[in-house]
Amino acid sequence: MKAIINANIILKDRIVEGKTLLYSSKIEGIVDDVPKDVEIIDAKGCYVAPGLIDIHIHGYLGKDVCDANKESIKVIANGIIKNGVTSFLPTTMTVSMDTIEGALKVCRSLKEESKTWDGALILGVHAEGPFISPKKKGAQDERYILKPDAKFVKKYQDIIKIITMAPEEDQDFKAIKEIRRDTDVIVSMGHTDATYETAYAATIAGVRHATHTFNAMSPLNQRNPGVVGAIFNSDVSCELIVDTFHIHPAIYNMIYKLKGDKLCFITDCLPAGGLPDGEYTLGGEKFISKGIECRLLDGTIAGSILKLNQGVWNVYKNSDIPLYECVNCASLNPARAVHVDDKKGSIEIGKDADIIILDKEFKVLKTIIGGEIKYEV
Repeated sequence: MKAIINANIILKDRIVEGKTLLYSSKIEGIVDDVPKDVEIIDAKGCYVAPGLIDIHIHGYLGKDVCDANKESIKVIANGIIKNGVTSFLPTTMTVSMDTIEGALKVCRSLKEESKTWDGALILGVHAEGPFISPKKKGAQDERYILKPDAKFVKKYQDIIKIITMAPEEDQDFKAIKEIRRDTDVIVSMGHTDATYETAYAATIAGVRHATHTFNAMSPLNQRNPGVVGAIFNSDVSCELIVDTFHIHPAIYNMIYKLKGDKLCFITDCLPAGGLPDGEYTLGGEKFISKGIECRLLDGTIAGSILKLNQGVWNVYKNSDIPLYECVNCASLNPARAVHVDDKKGSIEIGKDADIIILDKEFKVLKTIIGGEIKYEV
């Protein structure tokens, strides 16, 4: 048994000050008095929070999930624990099907091993494409866009947690309905130019999630509510890139009021994450990373270099949302979205001891996964 003392513990509905958190490989309890014969960690008044869960991240420290290489995945996993991420979905993009399948197979082969290594745990994969709309391809490569294919998803249903697709490209929602009926894979609408009517009908057919809301989708308009309107008017969970560039901070309060516990903060981080400004590649495409912006050479906005702990702090500092709710959006809500909230996403008795200690500006001081310290300053 271990104890974190002098902690401001961020629970799912409040922050508890000055208490002691007991844990082994699981959360054991929150108490006033420290038991005898326990290993003590003094938080010195810092925040103690559940490990963060990034359900949309393409790369980090120069490595790309679409490298389809074991070492690349390990570098990413080992890097993001410094940002408080204890579980993640390595995210592919629209590249050749051979490359996508190679990346899926690599992640499949590492999933069990990730339970014991010194990096973040692989929960599965987010396959962003290739079943998207050419009209909203964003930084994706149009040459590799395909029509939705349930057979492909079913082949990899053991490793794919989320599949992003454009519902208007799926005639009569055939693939969406088949995936929903035959698998536990979450269908997400993204990179889509669907009308409101089509997008909303897709949520009835089986879409349960939305990929980087507002970005690469038909916008909200008073006479054409678009995909954004369908997200707001349904109970799908939705992602938000919280780097203050992709989404104006004024949106944070609005979308939280509308989506509540369905709101999931993501990084959409590219291989340039954790590295200096410069030229990098994503799925073979060159892009420029400068400040908080990443753009293809033609100026198209790509993903981000965001660290998820910084994203939580960005929202907290630029909104009226309580800190514990900001943390939920990067832990409990994504855990719920991918159906692992029975084990992860919050500090509750019996859940996995995935814990982070952060200073008063939310910089990570220590990352604990399954009760074991994996990173500390």
